[in-house]
Amino acid sequence: VKFVLDESLSEAQRLMTDVFGNYVVQKLLEHGGTDAIRAILDELRGRMLTLSLHMYGCRVVQKALEVLGSEERAMLVEELNGHVLKCIKDQNGNHVIQKSVELVDADRVQFVVDAITGQAVVLAEHSYGCRVVQRILEYGAEHQKAPIRHEIMSNIRELIQ
Repeated sequence: VKFVLDESLSEAQRLMTDVFGNYVVQKLLEHGGTDAIRAILDELRGRMLTLSLHMYGCRVVQKALEVLGSEERAMLVEELNGHVLKCIKDQNGNHVIQKSVELVDADRVQFVVDAITGQAVVLAEHSYGCRVVQRILEYGAEHQKAPIRHEIMSNIRELIQ
């Protein structure tokens, strides 16, 4: 594993966005141990938006969110602050936002809820946005769900047409 890790890390950025290489990085996250996770975390820092919007990079990001500790998850996801709607409306990025809402402590993804508030009806009708709205309603804290529910219920006639 050490040899694979060393060789893979020298090409980590390329592997993360490669059709086959992304699986190597995912397996290193799953089975490579603490050193592999730490090294891959370093490679993810500062690149979350780019990787989240990438067809294969978003899969590595999601796997990282699954295996990292809560503080590391929150730190990485914070990089998406200011880019939430862009990610939600993207075929790849929406999966990262969904995973973030599912796995990161609710108070640490408040910025996602803030971005959606006032946009919930439009997003509920969007092919990707509806999934993120659903995740907030499933995993959000009650104070996060309430304004989203209110916004949707206040516009229910528009939504059912």
